[in-house]
Amino acid sequence: MTLENAMVLAAGLGTRLRPITDHMPKPLVPVGGRPMLDYILDLLAEAGIRTLAINLHHHADQMEAYLAARQDFRIHISDEREQLMNNGGGLARGLKLLPPGPVLVMNADLFWVNEPAGEASNLRRLISFYDPARMDMAMLCTDLDRAIGHDGKRDFDMAADGRLARYREGDAHPVVYAGAFVMDTAFMDDAPDTAFNLNIYFDKAIARSRLFGTDLRGRWITVGSPEGLAEAEAFLAAQAARA
Repeated sequence: MTLENAMVLAAGLGTRLRPITDHMPKPLVPVGGRPMLDYILDLLAEAGIRTLAINLHHHADQMEAYLAARQDFRIHISDEREQLMNNGGGLARGLKLLPPGPVLVMNADLFWVNEPAGEASNLRRLISFYDPARMDMAMLCTDLDRAIGHDGKRDFDMAADGRLARYREGDAHPVVYAGAFVMDTAFMDDAPDTAFNLNIYFDKAIARSRLFGTDLRGRWITVGSPEGLAEAEAFLAAQAARA
């Protein structure tokens, strides 16, 4: 499947990273000497994405200045300065800026490193894995032992064929949502115009037995707290020292 359109969810307040985010948006917080969003946009560019919608709210002017310097995408701004739409409402609004059809959706506060050399990237594998005949959403997931900066919460249980259900204590293959999924824009045609949580659509896909996941390769990094940021910095510094 050829997929060139993506939505990046970047409007959050980053409250758990205060006081850093008092002065900058969370996606621009430096990690390993680079804005976090650098890693994410580089992953998207490598996967063949050419057109982006991205929602902005917190320190939106800084985000616009940063995005203006990226020449490798056509970028559409979904402006939430007036009202935050939560992740579901933000996605539904941003999708209206993109053509209908398959779209890659990615959070702006996580990324991954150490993908195996000589293999297709995680995002390219995710795009290939997505089968609209069987799936409402195809989601990138990670085992806890690949996660850096995560609080230990498990999100889903993954069956042998990749089908996902909500995690329950004792499930055989618990995984963490790695912050990227593919779907057809039509799946959210019935979304309200108000703020709502994206979990509504995850659960809708589960109820239809049409939420699937595929495993991330490499190490997944999430920066949701000062402790997570410190863990990510230490990991990347150790990587650089070994290089």
